[in-house]
Amino acid sequence: MHIFTNPNYNFLRWRWHALALSWLVILAGIFVIATKGIPKSVEFAGGTVVIERFDQAVSVQQVRTALDRNFPGGGQNTIVQSFGDPSQNQVMIRVPLLGPESAGGTSLSATALQVEDALRKGNIGKSHREGAEIVSATVGRELQSKGLWATVLSLIGILGYLAFRFQFSFGVGAVVATIHDLLITLAFLAFFQYDMSLNVIAAILTMTGYSTNDTIVIFDRIRENLRSMRRDSLDQVINVSVNQTLGRTVITSGTALLTALALFFFGGEVLHGFAFTMVVGIITGTYSSVFIAAAIVSFWRGSGPTRAAAHAPSPSSTATQQPARKPQRKARAS
Repeated sequence: MHIFTNPNYNFLRWRWHALALSWLVILAGIFVIATKGIPKSVEFAGGTVVIERFDQAVSVQQVRTALDRNFPGGGQNTIVQSFGDPSQNQVMIRVPLLGPESAGGTSLSATALQVEDALRKGNIGKSHREGAEIVSATVGRELQSKGLWATVLSLIGILGYLAFRFQFSFGVGAVVATIHDLLITLAFLAFFQYDMSLNVIAAILTMTGYSTNDTIVIFDRIRENLRSMRRDSLDQVINVSVNQTLGRTVITSGTALLTALALFFFGGEVLHGFAFTMVVGIITGTYSSVFIAAAIVSFWRGSGPTRAAAHAPSPSSTATQQPARKPQRKARAS
């Protein structure tokens, strides 16, 4: 299946534009994270999540008003959101952990009962619990630490593998592209205020592996072309390599993106964060493999002739180094 017929795009021509766009998104993401932050799910922050299903349609404001009046402490830090299909009349109530937790998580379990009691006192309709999630602060900190270490160790492993399998400049390019993908993904999570949960961490690690695999395919083609295009500049070799793998990149990324979009639209509320992270990660991973990783290698090694060409003798010098043949003397007739 051929999508492109002999593509000949100059991708490195747009490397500065791509870097400027990436920095713009990253800086905007840093600003949003510094001002609003990325919401942490109960898995990281600790606390109680209760999902209530009402017999009649209720608004988020009605639930919030009932909690403000009847929940201990006024419910100022309680987060109320619609959950799932609107026709199901489900509401998610998240209460962060406030103060020290009691032994065995007794206070956390009591929080769910207090939420249900506050809703009954609010007279907004009958409700029953669809689900609950209770996580202590100790477990949340442990999960947060493990998620961070998993991401850092994966980056170190990528750098070591590519430095051994290819060259150090290729490893640096892949790691910089992966860090770029992480920052862009975190920026979009902050823009749309998705919770940082274990599902999102799993999507980030999956996206990291996917982006690295896409980058390795391009780097492998660059390594092959460095041998056959010894007298061409490195920029030319990179452009030819990216164009040669462009069809494969588009097909692979397109099919993966369709799968992630299907999860986003039809996977339900629980998978929204995971699917959104995968959609952003696939797009930015493909973008960084084509524009960022190759550009870093070009910056690191320079855009002049490749090393093989630099050490290869030129045709003119080869001709001058060949010894001249002595003219043969004709035999004199006796």
